[in-house]
Amino acid sequence: MAAYGGRADIMRLLAPSGSVYQAGTLSGNPLAMAAGIATLRALATPGTYERLGAASKALARGIAFAAAKAGMPVQVGAVGGMWGFFLTETPVVDYATAKSSDTARFARLFHALLAEGVYIAPSQFEACFTSTAHDADALAATTDAFVRAFAAVSRSVDDA
Repeated sequence: MAAYGGRADIMRLLAPSGSVYQAGTLSGNPLAMAAGIATLRALATPGTYERLGAASKALARGIAFAAAKAGMPVQVGAVGGMWGFFLTETPVVDYATAKSSDTARFARLFHALLAEGVYIAPSQFEACFTSTAHDADALAATTDAFVRAFAAVSRSVDDA
């Protein structure tokens, strides 16, 4: 769902009163609205956000473990349902320190994770997310995939 607004003279240009048509992919779609309402109700269940945060933190610990096991530097962060990591020894606190990250190595890790069935954002500068569907088994499987992916990338760097 979304909304927009503006000056009255601009808004009068939009349909139905004006000649400019505007629509979104799911604007007014009853199924999309029902799904949105169901999602909001599920999120309102006590403990939901705490579970999301715990899942993100567990995954962050798993990523730190996997990188350490492979001898690769990593900075990992998690808050709520959002997490991310940078392949650098430098603590990441701003854009300048984020740029110290090894993006070429991240690209190799991204592809190694794809081969493991783990789909993360293709840029190290994008966030990743957990969901309420990520249970302990899914988090353990993802951590195991990170262990194998970091090991594969570490070996490819050692072989170079």
